[in-house]
Amino acid sequence: MSRDNFFKGAAVLSIAGILVKILGAVYRIPLSNIIGDEGMGYYQTAYPFYQLLLTLSTSGFPVAIAKIVSEKRALGDYRSAYKVFKIASLGLLIGGILSSLFIALGAEYIVESVGNRNAYYSLIALVPALLFVPVMSSFRGFFQGRKTMIPTAISQIVEQLVRVVVGLSLTVVLLNKGVSIAAGGASFGGSAGAIAGMLAIVFIYLKYKGSIKDEIRLSTVNNEYGVSRIVKDLLLIAIPITIGSAIVPIMDTIDTALIFQRLQVIGYSEKVANDLYGQLKGNAQTLINLPMVFSVSIAMSLVPAISDAYARKSRGEIKELISSGIRMTLLIGLPAALGLFVLAEPVIRLLYFTRSAETIESTGRILAVLSFSVIFLTLVQTLTAMLQGIGKTFVPVRNLAIGAVAKVILTYLLTAIPEINIRGAAISTVITYAIASLLDLYSIVNITRLKLDYKTIIFKPLISAIGMALVVKLGYYIVSGFAGNTIATLAGVLAGVIAYGVLLVVTGTLNKEDYSLLPMGDKIAKKLEKFKILK
Repeated sequence: MSRDNFFKGAAVLSIAGILVKILGAVYRIPLSNIIGDEGMGYYQTAYPFYQLLLTLSTSGFPVAIAKIVSEKRALGDYRSAYKVFKIASLGLLIGGILSSLFIALGAEYIVESVGNRNAYYSLIALVPALLFVPVMSSFRGFFQGRKTMIPTAISQIVEQLVRVVVGLSLTVVLLNKGVSIAAGGASFGGSAGAIAGMLAIVFIYLKYKGSIKDEIRLSTVNNEYGVSRIVKDLLLIAIPITIGSAIVPIMDTIDTALIFQRLQVIGYSEKVANDLYGQLKGNAQTLINLPMVFSVSIAMSLVPAISDAYARKSRGEIKELISSGIRMTLLIGLPAALGLFVLAEPVIRLLYFTRSAETIESTGRILAVLSFSVIFLTLVQTLTAMLQGIGKTFVPVRNLAIGAVAKVILTYLLTAIPEINIRGAAISTVITYAIASLLDLYSIVNITRLKLDYKTIIFKPLISAIGMALVVKLGYYIVSGFAGNTIATLAGVLAGVIAYGVLLVVTGTLNKEDYSLLPMGDKIAKKLEKFKILK
């Protein structure tokens, strides 16, 4: 996969991801306004356990499928590529059955063990999702290995659309039965979405079935790729990725128990601790997740792209993809982080307008701290994909595990300090991903012997992002003098977008190749060259 094709794949997934995140915002923000911090606390208490089991049953295998399918196709062995998909699908189905049974039988014990019994309905409602998501992920991995990103994009949009419609509808209908049951209705939206997303991608697969069979007949490699060898190869890739992916939900699960425990140690009741947890995970974390759509899209495209180049031993292409991936990630992560930092409280006031002034102020302080995690979390996602692509799957696992140990220690210590309280969990999150991303960057540079152009990759985007943040803050301050918070916040964001675009051009952060990826980009580049703005 060439550099241009890599960006096209990332662009397709980014567009889908933007739509998914918009739908997610349409879901989370009104949901939070309907069921409040209390309901979001129940909803978010269930999520780490669901995410942990989902990670154990799915996370490593889609990447493993995409990687092996991409490598086999690069070598002309289409028959083996398809065989890998079939065997992996069966394994994921078994994993889905086991994880869904575990939650169905143990949900009551789990929520009692963390001291939040009313989260039961939110957890039990996710059982169907645990069954269907693994099956859906096998199809996504197969199509990504074929470098066909549209099926994944369509299934993501269908999944989220159904989740929003069903989740919000059930929340409103069930609200008169109690907040905890309404939160369970919101959770069931995830299960309904998983079923719909799976059906959508299966339908697309059936449309592709004829061309897949034709491709298999064109296979130029006749070596038998045995089942035991396929299982071994899948596990060699999937196990370390699964362990690495499981670290975050394990960390969140421990976080859930620690936060509730440590907040109650300093005098907060179970209800107040639940409300603060809802502010952190249900409100602030939701906004942090929005920029992730771009970094996830880059990461998903990088694995097959680098795997393809690695199979062909094209070191120059590998280095080019790594440099481009890091730079594009920072071009997204830096402005998103600094923008959220300078507009933390205004954004919370804009989106969660039903909250009290005290809650808005509290959530704004949490978001201001948590905003810096965007930079490091996006880098972790991209760098992990790069290391996976070159076969170093255990390296990011080790690095994230080191960060996770730091998080547990810092959450335990900081959350019990009355002046810091819930923000201690936010601080520990930032430090966790900072440690992991810096270790990943060191590893990728050391392994590939890549000489990074730090001026182009890091410093120019950073200068542009800082300039943008100043314009955002100034724009908000000026407009808020004669207009309300909504108009001032939107004006600040708009001013920041314009300023960032201008600064990227003025600082020379974007090069000619970048413009070729944009609509009418070549014409824009020629105009800028004419005025000696683009060099």
